[in-house]
Amino acid sequence: MQYVLLYHETAEERAKGHDPEAAGAYWGGWMAYMGAMSQAGVMQGGNGLDGPETATTLRIENGTRHVVDGPFADTKEAFGGYAVIEVPDLDTALEWAARAPCAVAGSVEIRPVMPPPPVG
Repeated sequence: MQYVLLYHETAEERAKGHDPEAAGAYWGGWMAYMGAMSQAGVMQGGNGLDGPETATTLRIENGTRHVVDGPFADTKEAFGGYAVIEVPDLDTALEWAARAPCAVAGSVEIRPVMPPPPVG
């Protein structure tokens, strides 16, 4: 049985990854944690996501597509999973998002995948 671990961070904690004084400890902790899971054989894959300010949310209401910059979550909605796709641009990603079964009754958040942290 597989599980997705959804990591939530405060803005302050996330900012440490970009702070020259705190980045080493921040990324070192994450690398040690991920490395331990990998060494234990439980890591199947995953990616960090760019910040929520990079998100685009799509909703379809009465057959009309509504695209909004940034995340939008109703309390009745819950994150149910994620798929990684490789497409040339956001418009193409929105086309695929519009096809998702949850686009009509829920929403699809589209967010670029964060590049790996610099090594060294």
